[in-house]
Amino acid sequence: MVRTRHAGQRGHFDHGWLKSWHTFSFAGYQDADHMRFRTLRVMNEDIVAPGQGFGTHPHNDMEIVTYVLSGALEHRDSMGNGEVLRPGEFQRMSAGTGITHSEFNPSDSEPVHLYQIWLYPERKGIEPSYEQKAFPADQRQNRLQLVASPDAADGSLKIHQDARIFLADLDGSEPIRHELSTDRHAWLQVLRGSARLDGTSLNAGDGAAVSEETALTIEADDHAEIMLFDLP
Repeated sequence: MVRTRHAGQRGHFDHGWLKSWHTFSFAGYQDADHMRFRTLRVMNEDIVAPGQGFGTHPHNDMEIVTYVLSGALEHRDSMGNGEVLRPGEFQRMSAGTGITHSEFNPSDSEPVHLYQIWLYPERKGIEPSYEQKAFPADQRQNRLQLVASPDAADGSLKIHQDARIFLADLDGSEPIRHELSTDRHAWLQVLRGSARLDGTSLNAGDGAAVSEETALTIEADDHAEIMLFDLP
């Protein structure tokens, strides 16, 4: 069973310095029918203006992953980490018992376009931690590249949840396939371009929840960048 969540159905706010689209209920956008999917709690697409960002704010008991499509995002946190996240890099922050951080666009001319995703952790009270890593683009051409997993498999970042996150760039030359165990679910988010999930057409910003399926086939007519979540 595939249920689509089209880009235009998301909550949207334009704050001037920030344009944000919320797949699930978040902040001022509340929709009882779209609170979460399995352990996936937040799927936000943000565009932050040059020199703007989110001041220091707290989080706890959440796995937060961030992926930049274009531009750069500067991260600073109460653990002493200070990094700039750029396209091709993936960031994971386990808020656990509590953390504060800030996120700013360090450019004075270019906006930053990003996705930020929250997942519930496997348990509360985890010790806070942070990782950031660049993943070579050639290793996700027409195939799924594992970027986060509970066991840090294949050099992926470690998340404290029985979930796996993949990236893929599709050029339309061949489909990719992902097997699902009978007790697993999936979420597909189209980051750029357009793709088809088992024949269902999806465009940039669209998402799809998958349950009661044993395999997924994903293909693009021309080009698509996708993020796939394998969830309990």
